[in-house]
Amino acid sequence: MGKFVISKTKNGELTFNLKAGNGEIILTASESYTSMSGCQGGIASVQKNALAHVEDQTVEGYETLTHPKFEVYKDKAGEFRFRLKARNGENIGKSEGYKAKASCMNGIASVGKNAPDAKIEEPEE
Repeated sequence: MGKFVISKTKNGELTFNLKAGNGEIILTASESYTSMSGCQGGIASVQKNALAHVEDQTVEGYETLTHPKFEVYKDKAGEFRFRLKARNGENIGKSEGYKAKASCMNGIASVGKNAPDAKIEEPEE
Protein backbone atom coordinates (compact mmCIF):
# COMPACT_ATOMS: atom_id res chain seq x y z
CA MET A 1 0.00 0.00 0.00
CA GLY A 2 1.22 3.46 -0.85
CA LYS A 3 1.65 6.45 1.42
CA PHE A 4 1.99 10.19 1.17
CA VAL A 5 5.05 11.51 2.97
CA ILE A 6 4.97 15.19 3.90
CA SER A 7 8.33 16.86 4.44
CA LYS A 8 9.66 20.34 5.12
CA THR A 9 11.72 22.12 2.47
CA LYS A 10 14.88 24.06 3.29
CA ASN A 11 12.88 27.29 3.39
CA GLY A 12 10.37 25.83 5.87
CA GLU A 13 7.54 25.17 3.43
CA LEU A 14 5.87 21.78 3.05
CA THR A 15 5.80 19.36 0.15
CA PHE A 16 4.79 15.73 -0.36
CA ASN A 17 5.70 12.59 -2.24
CA LEU A 18 3.48 9.63 -2.99
CA LYS A 19 5.47 6.46 -2.41
CA ALA A 20 4.53 2.98 -3.58
CA GLY A 21 4.59 0.02 -1.19
CA ASN A 22 8.22 -0.65 -2.17
CA GLY A 23 9.25 2.89 -1.15
CA GLU A 24 9.71 4.21 -4.69
CA ILE A 25 8.49 7.76 -5.27
CA ILE A 26 5.78 7.70 -7.94
CA LEU A 27 4.51 11.28 -7.70
CA THR A 28 5.86 14.53 -6.26
CA ALA A 29 3.88 17.64 -5.37
CA SER A 30 3.96 20.25 -8.13
CA GLU A 31 4.43 23.02 -5.59
CA SER A 32 5.39 23.63 -1.98
CA TYR A 33 2.89 24.84 0.58
CA THR A 34 3.10 27.40 3.37
CA SER A 35 0.64 25.56 5.64
CA MET A 36 -0.12 21.99 6.64
CA SER A 37 -3.76 22.45 5.61
CA GLY A 38 -2.65 23.59 2.14
CA CYS A 39 -0.39 20.56 1.78
CA GLN A 40 -3.16 18.24 2.95
CA GLY A 41 -5.46 19.88 0.41
CA GLY A 42 -2.93 19.10 -2.33
CA ILE A 43 -2.85 15.47 -1.22
CA ALA A 44 -6.66 15.33 -1.17
CA SER A 45 -6.70 16.66 -4.73
CA VAL A 46 -4.27 13.95 -5.86
CA GLN A 47 -6.42 11.31 -4.15
CA LYS A 48 -9.59 12.67 -5.76
CA ASN A 49 -8.07 12.82 -9.26
CA ALA A 50 -5.86 9.70 -9.15
CA LEU A 51 -8.08 7.80 -11.59
CA ALA A 52 -8.24 10.55 -14.21
CA HIS A 53 -7.93 9.74 -17.89
CA VAL A 54 -4.61 9.96 -19.74
CA GLU A 55 -3.78 12.45 -22.48
CA ASP A 56 -0.75 11.12 -24.38
CA GLN A 57 0.98 14.20 -25.74
CA THR A 58 3.76 12.08 -27.27
CA VAL A 59 1.44 10.90 -30.04
CA GLU A 60 1.04 13.10 -33.10
CA GLY A 61 -2.46 14.55 -33.35
CA TYR A 62 -3.38 13.50 -29.79
CA GLU A 63 -6.86 14.30 -28.55
CA THR A 64 -7.03 17.09 -25.97
CA LEU A 65 -8.99 15.78 -22.98
CA THR A 66 -10.85 17.68 -20.28
CA HIS A 67 -9.51 18.08 -16.75
CA PRO A 68 -8.83 16.26 -14.53
CA LYS A 69 -6.23 14.32 -16.47
CA PHE A 70 -2.75 12.91 -16.57
CA GLU A 71 -0.59 14.43 -19.31
CA VAL A 72 2.17 12.23 -20.69
CA TYR A 73 4.96 14.15 -22.43
CA LYS A 74 8.65 14.04 -23.32
CA ASP A 75 11.02 16.37 -21.51
CA LYS A 76 14.04 18.17 -23.00
CA ALA A 77 16.24 15.15 -22.24
CA GLY A 78 13.90 12.88 -24.22
CA GLU A 79 12.50 11.10 -21.16
CA PHE A 80 8.82 10.39 -20.61
CA ARG A 81 7.09 12.15 -17.74
CA PHE A 82 3.56 12.70 -16.51
CA ARG A 83 1.82 15.47 -14.64
CA LEU A 84 -1.55 15.26 -12.93
CA LYS A 85 -3.87 18.20 -13.47
CA ALA A 86 -6.93 18.92 -11.32
CA ARG A 87 -10.38 19.79 -12.61
CA ASN A 88 -9.39 23.50 -12.63
CA GLY A 89 -6.32 22.74 -14.80
CA GLU A 90 -3.83 23.31 -12.00
CA ASN A 91 -0.79 20.99 -11.80
CA ILE A 92 -1.04 18.98 -8.60
CA GLY A 93 1.61 16.30 -9.10
CA LYS A 94 4.43 15.22 -11.36
CA SER A 95 6.61 12.21 -12.04
CA GLU A 96 10.28 11.53 -12.44
CA GLY A 97 11.68 10.93 -15.92
CA TYR A 98 11.32 7.47 -17.48
CA LYS A 99 13.38 6.13 -20.36
CA ALA A 100 10.49 3.96 -21.59
CA LYS A 101 6.93 5.13 -22.21
CA ALA A 102 5.59 1.87 -20.77
CA SER A 103 7.32 2.65 -17.46
CA CYS A 104 5.70 6.09 -17.44
CA MET A 105 2.28 4.54 -18.04
CA ASN A 106 2.96 2.05 -15.22
CA GLY A 107 3.72 5.05 -12.97
CA ILE A 108 0.29 6.52 -13.75
CA ALA A 109 -1.34 3.15 -13.01
CA SER A 110 0.57 3.04 -9.72
CA VAL A 111 -0.77 6.48 -8.73
CA GLY A 112 -4.30 5.22 -9.45
CA LYS A 113 -3.69 2.11 -7.37
CA ASN A 114 -1.89 3.73 -4.43
CA ALA A 115 -3.15 7.29 -3.98
CA PRO A 116 -6.88 6.90 -3.19
CA ASP A 117 -6.36 4.99 0.09
CA ALA A 118 -2.81 6.04 0.94
CA LYS A 119 -1.98 6.94 4.52
CA ILE A 120 -0.38 10.31 5.22
CA GLU A 121 2.85 10.64 7.21
CA GLU A 122 3.44 14.11 8.57
CA PRO A 123 6.89 15.40 9.56
CA GLU A 124 7.86 15.23 13.21
CA GLU A 125 8.19 18.57 14.92
